[in-house]
Amino acid sequence: MDWDIVTAGDTHAVARRLAHVLDGCYAPLHDRAQRVLVKQDEQELVIDVSPLQGSTIEEDVALRDFTVNAMAVPLTEAVSAVATDVPLTPILIDPLHGEQDLRTGTLRATSASALEYDPLRILRAVRFMTYYAFTLDPTTVTLIEQAVPRLAQVASERIHEELYAILRPAGATERLYCLDQLHVLTALLPELDVARGMLQPVLHHWDVFDHSLRTVFMLEALGTTLQQTPEEIAQSPFDIGGQGDLLALKELLLEAEEQHIFSFATLLSPQMKLAALLHDIGKPPTHAVDEEGNITFYHHPQAGVPLIRTIAKRLSISTHDGRLMQQVAAHHMRPGQLSQDPVTPRAIRRYFMDLGPNGIYVALVALADHLAMRGPEPLTIHWQRHRGTVRLLLTCYIRERDSILPPRLIQADELMRRYHLEPGPLIGQLLEAIAEAQAEGVVHSREDIFWFAEEKLHQLQSTGEK
Repeated sequence: MDWDIVTAGDTHAVARRLAHVLDGCYAPLHDRAQRVLVKQDEQELVIDVSPLQGSTIEEDVALRDFTVNAMAVPLTEAVSAVATDVPLTPILIDPLHGEQDLRTGTLRATSASALEYDPLRILRAVRFMTYYAFTLDPTTVTLIEQAVPRLAQVASERIHEELYAILRPAGATERLYCLDQLHVLTALLPELDVARGMLQPVLHHWDVFDHSLRTVFMLEALGTTLQQTPEEIAQSPFDIGGQGDLLALKELLLEAEEQHIFSFATLLSPQMKLAALLHDIGKPPTHAVDEEGNITFYHHPQAGVPLIRTIAKRLSISTHDGRLMQQVAAHHMRPGQLSQDPVTPRAIRRYFMDLGPNGIYVALVALADHLAMRGPEPLTIHWQRHRGTVRLLLTCYIRERDSILPPRLIQADELMRRYHLEPGPLIGQLLEAIAEAQAEGVVHSREDIFWFAEEKLHQLQSTGEK
């Protein structure tokens, strides 16, 4: 249980005293509010100490966000009641009838100005609905819709924290639709708005907007399925056609966890769900219809990368998470494309040279993308091929990584010194060519590499001059 303490006294002094008595840690939040952290067995007790707003506690709670948070009890009586397991109701200070709303599961704003005062409370409302199964009362819905434009005034770091909290638990797609119904989703991600109603080629059941949200649902469903028992996996609709692909994928992913190159927690993390949501963000700007009426989205994976870069900056998404999202957007089509022809060792090597261990996550999003494409329509042989290709990709990387990606025998700086080269794309092309030659057994030693590099360099430079 976390505690929020309001005092008319010195918050610094109160917090320091609590930390001393409870053997906790004192952590100032800002000029006025203070925090005390107390370790209790395996858990952590959080006590926030804030100054009284207004002249009375009734005035203070009236300034809170929602009525269920606008209740208080005198601290001494509260501690005594908790210690003796006595109900708090007789001593409850509840001027806005928050207890009644708590009993009925109603989330109600404390006042008409509560959401205008801090528009982040809009996202907090959806989070409370997520964690506590609250239902918004109609007046609060109206207040949220009116306050949405003010979200632009909220610090991006605060929005990022709340958005990740909303996406973290299972059932993220339902909450994304809730955000959309409140006109919040496209306020945060205006790039998605134009995707609404944008039709796709005939194999797609949903428009671009709904497909994007359904991909999050399918990522959760696939990630959950891959952690089930063999008997449950065999009953999954994703296991159509048998072939043991799903069970094999589960075993591969468990091995990858042991190698610390993958985790199911990351697969179902907020950043991966956001990556799944934005995987087709490049479709709207590349949408076209040819003379025969065929819908196309040529080069949409590449077009999505700068858009995600912009979104990541706007939402204060970390460099690590932003890079993963960009990789998903740029490469989510590759596993499906590989499934159309026999997969060569070179194609597998290039895939993981480009993506490294993140190629595992990209491949799984690609499967979720395929499932979301079909909607309620039955899966076909194309799903089986796609699934089998991902199994092959993961098998090669998780179990045969040394053979497809042998250790590099030479570094970029050595090539630059030996051949008097400047940093640039040519160095990357040269290193990639050497890596492929090494994996194919064309070169075996540093001497072989120098011979190969000189010949390849001449070839690349000649091509560049043309």
